[in-house]
Amino acid sequence: MMGFFARIFGRQEPPAESSEDAINKLKETEELLMKKQEFLERKIEKELAQAKKHGTENKRAALQALKRKKHFESQLNQLDNQILTIETQRQTLENASTNAEILKIMGLAAKSLKKAHKEMDVDEVHDLMEDIAEQQEVANEVAEAISSPGRFGSDVDEDDLMKELEEMEQEEVDKQLLKVPTYDENTLPKVPEGELADLEKELKELAVF
Repeated sequence: MMGFFARIFGRQEPPAESSEDAINKLKETEELLMKKQEFLERKIEKELAQAKKHGTENKRAALQALKRKKHFESQLNQLDNQILTIETQRQTLENASTNAEILKIMGLAAKSLKKAHKEMDVDEVHDLMEDIAEQQEVANEVAEAISSPGRFGSDVDEDDLMKELEEMEQEEVDKQLLKVPTYDENTLPKVPEGELADLEKELKELAVF
């Protein structure tokens, strides 16, 4: 009866698990299979030891141990494949979950960016940049005007400055001349009259030439 109603009304699919829940269940299953794997490996080692122990002394027991060993090895091989399948599925699901999260974040970022651009006007941005450039130019002109050393005292005549400098130098020369010592005629050494006459004669002869 239940199957009849299910065929008529359709089966209700159970709600899908989240990626995180599915990944956790796969991890739990993988851990369980790995524990079983360790158990089978120990059983194989035990049966191998039994086969070696009996050896040729008890061939029947040795053969039975080897058969059990082969059986456990077959189970272990199947278990290895199951673990590999579950591990691959888990990694695929983890990658898909990561990609979905990345896409979600990128979508939110795109919406935020779109909202931010709506609040901006391109013409207003251009006007603002022009105002900034203009004010920067004014600031540069002001800075250049303030730092220019030639603007102060530019109305001074250099010729007047040179004339003043020459006058100062002449005053210094005059001061040095005033410091030259003067001599009294009475203090000068007297030349003998005979020598003085000879000097006057030589001067007259030189004047003739």
